[in-house]
Amino acid sequence: MRIGLISRGSLTEFTESGEKTPPDLYVFGFDGAKEISYERELKGETVFFEAAARLSKRSKNTVVCGCITDTLGHKRKSVLVAENGKLLGVSDMLNAIDGEVSSGAALRIYPTKMGRMGVIVAEDLLFPDLIKALVLCGSDFIVCPFGKADGMQGVLLRAEAYLYGVPIVFCAEGYCAVAAASGELAFASSESPVEWDCPVIKEYHLVETRKRGVWSKK
Repeated sequence: MRIGLISRGSLTEFTESGEKTPPDLYVFGFDGAKEISYERELKGETVFFEAAARLSKRSKNTVVCGCITDTLGHKRKSVLVAENGKLLGVSDMLNAIDGEVSSGAALRIYPTKMGRMGVIVAEDLLFPDLIKALVLCGSDFIVCPFGKADGMQGVLLRAEAYLYGVPIVFCAEGYCAVAAASGELAFASSESPVEWDCPVIKEYHLVETRKRGVWSKK
């Protein structure tokens, strides 16, 4: 699949290049939508959800964008997902650290034309069990929009992609990267927008163990 990574600039102001075919997937960091109030969206005062859906319809692809969602004062780090003109859903960060925002409720895997896409929201990248759960539930690749990267995320991306056998796409403010299932950092750039061809190659091994007496009856 071909990925367009946009680490700077707003989703509502983004325009596709007319020189070539759009990529299969657009990924925006948290700069893409900043803060979204569900109340203002419902009233039509802001149009971030509509902008994501319209962009995915024009480009005939999938759009992923990080944001802060505000539900009557309860703020969460979230990721909105749209494909072919439809809003597929919103994923919330499950682990709220130091009370910065509220926590979400559930992991989401989105069926897309590229395969089953697992979504990790921002600092949930620090919790490997979430990626393990997404992989065990059939994710073909993982996408992680992030806020400001500090260098540690590159190490986590490589380690988790290797341990769980799926490519991980990462887009933060001013930095984007793709970690391959081999554990290599296959792509990294500070440019925006930037495109890259990402093969969806998973790697799994069946691990068998034997334990004495686990199923024995006395």
